[in-house]
Amino acid sequence: MTRRLSAAPEKVYAAWADPQKLVQWFGPASVEEGSVKADIDLRIGGRYRISFSANGSYNEVGGVYREVVPNQRLVFSWAWHSTPERESLVTISIKPEGSGTLLVFNHAQFVDEKARDNHERGWTEFLGKLESYLA
Repeated sequence: MTRRLSAAPEKVYAAWADPQKLVQWFGPASVEEGSVKADIDLRIGGRYRISFSANGSYNEVGGVYREVVPNQRLVFSWAWHSTPERESLVTISIKPEGSGTLLVFNHAQFVDEKARDNHERGWTEFLGKLESYLA
């Protein structure tokens, strides 16, 4: 997925890297206001954990940072608390483009097509919220 964002690469990176910023946009459209919590240890080998409530259910995801290049790239594992054995990989590339940023988002290594399709729907909502947050 790609998004052209009207914010500098530093602001886009901070939206992913700073837990106080991430909690302001992260989650699906149905996320319960104020329910998003984030714990981020932003370094190679550092862990993150993000939780939120949506549609009356509690959701928690976490993983380990594999690459951290400030204002350019983040790569991290991704596994829901309910299915820790289903680890996948998220790669975010952040590139200056004109007065804004080109965000290239890739989520790979899914256990099956259903998981891929469900995440694609979810990330479409999440990235829409990120775009609004940065506008």
